[in-house]
Amino acid sequence: MAIRLGDTAPDFTAETSEGPISFHDWLGDSWGILFSHPKDFTPVCTTELGAFSARKGDFDKRNTKLIGLSVDSLASHEGWAGDIKETQGTALAFPLIADEDRKVADLYDMIHPNELETLTVRSVFIISPDKKVKLTLTYPASTGRNIDEILRVLDSLQLTAGYSVSTPANWNDGDDVIIAPAINDEDAKVKFPKGFTTLKPYLRMTPQPNK
Repeated sequence: MAIRLGDTAPDFTAETSEGPISFHDWLGDSWGILFSHPKDFTPVCTTELGAFSARKGDFDKRNTKLIGLSVDSLASHEGWAGDIKETQGTALAFPLIADEDRKVADLYDMIHPNELETLTVRSVFIISPDKKVKLTLTYPASTGRNIDEILRVLDSLQLTAGYSVSTPANWNDGDDVIIAPAINDEDAKVKFPKGFTTLKPYLRMTPQPNK
């Protein structure tokens, strides 16, 4: 069954490269990013795991835990971790789920038979501290993920969770944001003391409120 935005992220228990976990307990009060890889010892995946590991500090600053998955064994993950460190210059810095029975892959609909018959596609799920799915992304096996874009989306999700705003196209942390149309101008003056610019009645820009 497909996972939709706003759904509670399915809970599971699994073996990982850092020991067994119960997913919701492991997340605790943090945000989480669960992302899948088609197979160990594959070129694009190797670069991705190195890139995520190199940027782990950026996710830590955002109170966000990373966890990867592929349908290979723990022993395979251990060998692959050595390759990641050797070729990418950084050690694997987060758990990697061993999903040999494809339990988690099926739970999160990570196997798309028309793309890869038995392996997971490159899925990304961002999960908020209340365990709700806030973002889903699906990439083909041939296309590596962009860490900056995932951090950008995470910044937007965390900002909009706390303020009555949304983020425009190509927004980056620190840029102006959009005031929710449901807020009238009088209330907006109180909520956004830095002021706002009205481009259209439904499009009002204000400086990012938490900066």
